Amino acid sequence: MASAYRIAKVSSSFRARQLAAKKAEKSAAKAAANGAHAGVTNGVKHGAQNGVKNGTNGSGLTGRPVSLSRTEMVEVVLPQDANVLGNMLGGRVMHLVDIAGAIAAHRHARSHVVTASLDHVDFRNPIRVGELIVLQSSVNRVFHTSMEVGVKVFSESALTGERKHTTSAYLTFVAVDSEGRPRVAPPLILETADDRRRSKGALKRRSLRMAQRKSES
Repeated sequence: MASAYRIAKVSSSFRARQLAAKKAEKSAAKAAANGAHAGVTNGVKHGAQNGVKNGTNGSGLTGRPVSLSRTEMVEVVLPQDANVLGNMLGGRVMHLVDIAGAIAAHRHARSHVVTASLDHVDFRNPIRVGELIVLQSSVNRVFHTSMEVGVKVFSESALTGERKHTTSAYLTFVAVDSEGRPRVAPPLILETADDRRRSKGALKRRSLRMAQRKSES
């Protein structure tokens, strides 16, 4: 099953590309502060984000709905994925979270993407050997070259089908071209009240992240 997702796995292990992605995100934040993403109100009115009108933004790219890139991954938890207590390793969960998030970002941007940050991870319940791990990911908001993706993780009993929410995470990906240079991502079309709620939350998280980086510099 791992090979089925290998094509979507991003090259986030390359330090140079990570630095380029973070630099691109900072530039996008500065542009947003200067009003580059004006017109949000009209965009939301038309079911779109960041001032999108008729499904396009200033770059001329056509907007894509949240549902188009929504992704679900499922794997069986095997003994090599677990600790001595039979619970799935947190590092293994985070590895799959990165892949699931990257697939959603890749589907939306239709380009290569690199992981720029992992803002927040909650481990609520363990996932046991023999259970299924189910990862659901969707793009929450697109800024300029970067986009926030939310990933929700569940355990599922293979015998009863019962699901438990185990993990939540927010990741930022940056769209890049074949040379690893940041490129503009298509705008995101918000279809539901949940989409709009997640988009507002992503904007707040981004503001907090930028403030923290500024305080650390």
